[in-house]
Amino acid sequence: MLRPSAGQFRLIECDQTNSAYFAMATILIADDEVSLRDIMRRILELDGHRTFEAADGEEAIRKIRTERPDLLLVDLFMPRKEGLETIQQMRKDFPEMKVIAISGGNPRHGMSFLALAKQFGAHRSLAKPFAMQELRDAVAELLADKVID
Repeated sequence: MLRPSAGQFRLIECDQTNSAYFAMATILIADDEVSLRDIMRRILELDGHRTFEAADGEEAIRKIRTERPDLLLVDLFMPRKEGLETIQQMRKDFPEMKVIAISGGNPRHGMSFLALAKQFGAHRSLAKPFAMQELRDAVAELLADKVID
């Protein structure tokens, strides 16, 4: 098993009956809700991913520049820099990075912010509250190209 460092993947066997290996990812979780960040971090680390956290969009952009994650999980409503602005800037600077937008905000004036996030460049979206299996499935889907035989 390889030890991960910034920008590298750790290889782990996916299960005892399958010989395929998955390259685990570095994931940034950007959400102002500490408890939700903690839950998502625990789940993703149990799955073998390396995670780090940001409490707002400005912090997320700083960490993206230094850590170069493979995947960004970003809440749309955060202080200092909201998720849509963060997605827009990140897509311009790091177009290869995968993005999952998350939000518990209600649509205002008929506009779906999660649909708007996809227009801004998010690959997937999750409406809060979501099941942790939904998170795992979305992450696995976006990282499917990281499978090594």
